[in-house]
Amino acid sequence: MATFQDVIRYYSRYRRAAVLSIAASSMFQLIDLAVPYCIGQILNVISEQPVDPLSQGLVDRLAAGVGYPAGPGLAIAFFLAIIFVATVVRAPIQPWLGDWFHWDIALRTRRDHSRSVVRKLLTLPLGFYDENNPGRIAGRVARGLSNHTWTYPEIAGQLIPKLIRITGIVVLIAWIDWRIALVFLVSFVVILGFSLKDLIRLNKKEQVLDSYIENTESRTSEIVTNIKTVKAFATEAQELQRQSQRLEREFTVVDRIIHRGYVILTTWQDFIIQGCVFGILVLTLLATLRGQISLGHFITALTVSSMAYSELEPISNLAEIFARRYASMLRFHEFMAEPLGTDAVNLTDAPESLPAYQFTGKVHFDQVSFGYDAEKPVLQNVDLLIEPCQTVALVGRSGSGKSTLVKLLFRYFDPSSGRILIDGEDIRRLDVTGYRRRLAIVHQEVDVFNGTLLDNLRYGNPAATLEQVNEACRIARVDEFIHRLPKGYYTVVGERG
Repeated sequence: MATFQDVIRYYSRYRRAAVLSIAASSMFQLIDLAVPYCIGQILNVISEQPVDPLSQGLVDRLAAGVGYPAGPGLAIAFFLAIIFVATVVRAPIQPWLGDWFHWDIALRTRRDHSRSVVRKLLTLPLGFYDENNPGRIAGRVARGLSNHTWTYPEIAGQLIPKLIRITGIVVLIAWIDWRIALVFLVSFVVILGFSLKDLIRLNKKEQVLDSYIENTESRTSEIVTNIKTVKAFATEAQELQRQSQRLEREFTVVDRIIHRGYVILTTWQDFIIQGCVFGILVLTLLATLRGQISLGHFITALTVSSMAYSELEPISNLAEIFARRYASMLRFHEFMAEPLGTDAVNLTDAPESLPAYQFTGKVHFDQVSFGYDAEKPVLQNVDLLIEPCQTVALVGRSGSGKSTLVKLLFRYFDPSSGRILIDGEDIRRLDVTGYRRRLAIVHQEVDVFNGTLLDNLRYGNPAATLEQVNEACRIARVDEFIHRLPKGYYTVVGERG
């Protein structure tokens, strides 16, 4: 069962760059607060009210350093300089310390995990592909990778820095008046708490929707793959009706339950937020009229509190987007946690380091038993000896185990009991890659990759010369057919031929 920790570990390879970029983005969010603070201090100077002791101390030090009187002019120049640095100087720096790293990490992790997905697909047992068709697998992988890629910049570049910014606003308001800060903090905790509760509830519905979407995509893939069968039995109308029912079920969940839930959540959020903004306005105005805070502090407190409440909607939107994606992200990690097949090949060693077996061709099925279901054996105590250069035909009714016997020979599966020996050696002791490279097979279903005919003919042995390919085609009596193609061996054949 995948968890939130799996989502976090997805980006762990670049944790140092992640910490740097998140810290930089958060720092820029805090620097933004210098602007309303300095504007408030400038208003104090203009209205002949005292500035904060900390700010006054900095102005006095500047005056001593430049040899200029610490009057209103120098104080205004000092605060304007801070605003200039916080806006103009910061502008060209922020994209490179923040946005660049956020997307760089997202794209690098996509590349890395896409490679891991391919490795996973190559090492899963055949039984997994019997239970899950290509559409289901491809949909789960594509949504998982895409949602991880788009989510990181939003969380690392927006959600976390915005939360840090709100924390800075609480501290700044507390510096002005702790009572206003306490009211502000309590309102934020209440709003975020209720929002989180609703998002958790809606996320469970998202997981249901994700499974519905996966089933629909799976059936669509089956229709495309088996389109000849669909047309042969004239079942187009039935397939359309079946898919329409699935699509209607998806629409009901996403529109009447999930989307409606998010709209209700947004409605009461906006109402409460606007009420809180008005409440802060009243509190700061009363404090100003009573002389508890200066006019500059009134403007600063009102501005930053409005900034904080305005961040609630983007934060809620980001949380909503994450909740919508979270289910598919978990399903991606569940896929990546699937156990490898017993026939998983070695994907790390160089080809030249693999053992080069030389077999005479003596094969012995020694009391072999096997069943795809433990309760329903397909083969029972099969004892078959095939001598080198001997041609053997397996004849029997459909489902009697002919193909299964060949699959066991290729180690697609391992016998539940007994052994398969080649030249007296148990094939389970041999390196799977080195062993299979000494075998050849023609499957019942033709598998053709998108590429040239020559690419497909050389698939099992890329080093084969054109002369060797010609000779093999002559023996198979397909050379005349190939030479009639527009470009011969270099004719491009599409997927599935």
